[in-house]
Amino acid sequence: MEESRLCQWSVIRSVLAIVQWWGFNVTVIIMNKWIFQKLDFKFPLSVSCIHFICSAIGAYLVIKVLKLKPLISVNPEDRWRRIFPMSFVFCINIVLGNVSLRYIPVSFMQTIKSFTPATTVFLQWLVWRKYFDSRIWASLIPIVGGILLTSITELSFNMFGFCAALFGCLATSTKTILAESLLHGYSFDSINTVYYMAPFATMILAVPALLLEGSGVMEWFHTCPSLFSSLIIIFGSGVLAFCLNFSIFYVIHSTTAVTFNVAGNLKVAVAVTCSWLIFRNPISSLNAIGCAITLIGCTFYGYVRHKLSQQSPGTPLTPRTPRGKMELIPLVNEKLDDKV
Repeated sequence: MEESRLCQWSVIRSVLAIVQWWGFNVTVIIMNKWIFQKLDFKFPLSVSCIHFICSAIGAYLVIKVLKLKPLISVNPEDRWRRIFPMSFVFCINIVLGNVSLRYIPVSFMQTIKSFTPATTVFLQWLVWRKYFDSRIWASLIPIVGGILLTSITELSFNMFGFCAALFGCLATSTKTILAESLLHGYSFDSINTVYYMAPFATMILAVPALLLEGSGVMEWFHTCPSLFSSLIIIFGSGVLAFCLNFSIFYVIHSTTAVTFNVAGNLKVAVAVTCSWLIFRNPISSLNAIGCAITLIGCTFYGYVRHKLSQQSPGTPLTPRTPRGKMELIPLVNEKLDDKV
């Protein structure tokens, strides 16, 4: 009886963790799109900067004041030599995501973001000369095919927004790969990651945001018809962006890797549906099919990674696989790819 209750509680906790993760993630995306489209606050650098400031304050409160998470110590030299480069890529990743949201619908942006596994594997193969099992390459085919079909049939296609989203995938992949080397020896969770990276990212972004968007923001301040409520929404999106990081920490400890992968792909479907209900951006049938193919491909990719991770170390290599260069599992950690 006791085991049955524990099992039921474990399932309930997993479901609650996934639902609150979905809620924060979808809400942040929708609010950012609302800020750019409905509030006419077309300043993605400033929005990103606000998110970093809120996240830095939130991480400080969680670790230093509330002490909900222990601080992982990093010596000052490593902060500049190892964490600063990560923060720079982290900053580019978030900015490109916000830039893409300004120009393309949420549905299209989220579909392109699903391209991240393919860009990660390709970068590791091209730059780091890592070799992957043929099943990994095969699992990328529906992802690439779905992205191509979605892009060709997107009714609200914008080249600048598309490029921003695509380079955002490359930045995410670079961040993941760099984390494997630069953060080697540090077991960072999502909150500690934000604690160290958000202040650096704010410092990196503050000057460009001021120079490129400062005058526009001041003009918006003087012309905005409902300034107080608009500022609440803008800063509220920053608070929710930090809550998203905390929800990722919770969901990682409440679900398995397979459950997280499937839930992550369903989350994209939820975000696409919610954005369509709110913004009513036109979606053709072929576009919806391309999005579905991409999500199925991502699920298949996650399944292949899981199967390969369960493979025993003694499994014989194929004749075509160089013994000293075999790399079965890509360095992709989807559990941390949603950090804002």
